[in-house]
Amino acid sequence: MNPWQERNEGVIKEFRANGGKVEGWAPLILLTTKGARSGQERIIPLMYVPDGDRILAVASKGGNPKHPDWYLNILAHPEVTVEVGNEKFTTAAKILTGEERARAYKRAAEVFPPYAEYQQKTSREIPVIALDRPTK
Repeated sequence: MNPWQERNEGVIKEFRANGGKVEGWAPLILLTTKGARSGQERIIPLMYVPDGDRILAVASKGGNPKHPDWYLNILAHPEVTVEVGNEKFTTAAKILTGEERARAYKRAAEVFPPYAEYQQKTSREIPVIALDRPTK
């Protein structure tokens, strides 16, 4: 297991043991995707960016020139599971485009200001993904 996976495993365990709270971290979600090639379940902690009734996931990878693996997984398999606090739901991830993406990215940067810097560090447009809660 690489150091990132080890760190993430600890974060995931603490998140689940403490109702979504991880000491020393900003609010997080856990996003479960299906591996694009392997088909295996992958769980990644991400920044919690609320946007009305939905949650935004930002595929920033810290401004890296390449997309994060979890985003590539979503492109191949858009059905994901989201954990936020004690809530857990399955949804179809929606890649935002155009003005909707621009508005959502601005919202994400309000919640987590480094997102603005990350976009300036890379030539790729950082994807924003909408994770809608199921209607009741």
